[in-house]
Amino acid sequence: MMASIPKSSLDFLTKLKKNNHRDWMTENKKEYLASEKRLKEVYAQIQQGLSKTDEIEKLKVFRINRDIRFSNDKTPYNVHRSASFSRAGAHRRGGYYLRIEPNGNSMIGGGFFGPEPADLKRIRQEFEMDASEIRAILAEPAFVKAYGGAFDAWDPVKTAPRGFNVDGPNIDLIRLKNFVVTRKFTDAQVTAPDFPDTVVAHFQLLRPFFDYMSDVLTTDLNGVSLLED
Repeated sequence: MMASIPKSSLDFLTKLKKNNHRDWMTENKKEYLASEKRLKEVYAQIQQGLSKTDEIEKLKVFRINRDIRFSNDKTPYNVHRSASFSRAGAHRRGGYYLRIEPNGNSMIGGGFFGPEPADLKRIRQEFEMDASEIRAILAEPAFVKAYGGAFDAWDPVKTAPRGFNVDGPNIDLIRLKNFVVTRKFTDAQVTAPDFPDTVVAHFQLLRPFFDYMSDVLTTDLNGVSLLED
């Protein structure tokens, strides 16, 4: 039987946003647990769909409790639910992300968020040498339709990273610190019966991007593999 996200799960998150305190959560724990059960069924179905064309090592469901130790916002709960799907093996890079949040704030994303310094430098070096392949991937019509055809530019370097030419032809890509694309969904789309299949289809469009970046991050600038045989 196909899993789907009920409207009640979005309604619960809407109510939580208005009543973000432990007493309310305790009083509504039964509703919360019922919602989590349905959402986990959807996550599992998405993982199953992804596994037909990719190898998924881990499904991670993020906690609803917020880490408030270093935050000025002391509300105890996240008002969204999210999960990530990690690819298996050192030769498979990139990850899939799903976020469920009412009022049109649900989204999917994929790519490389906060890569390690060595990986970030290697990506930038590749783009400096030749960015034609990644630009072609981003410009592919189906990719443009799904993700807008560009990385989300979160807090890029203002001029140029150290060691890179600010006037280089690919400086727009080299300035980036993350290499992620996202797509939002309406509440009606999220609660549609085919939403899990829609998510899987959109995730599958990321594969050329992931395959390219996996090749970059597992080889040196001469194309020699960095992985052990």
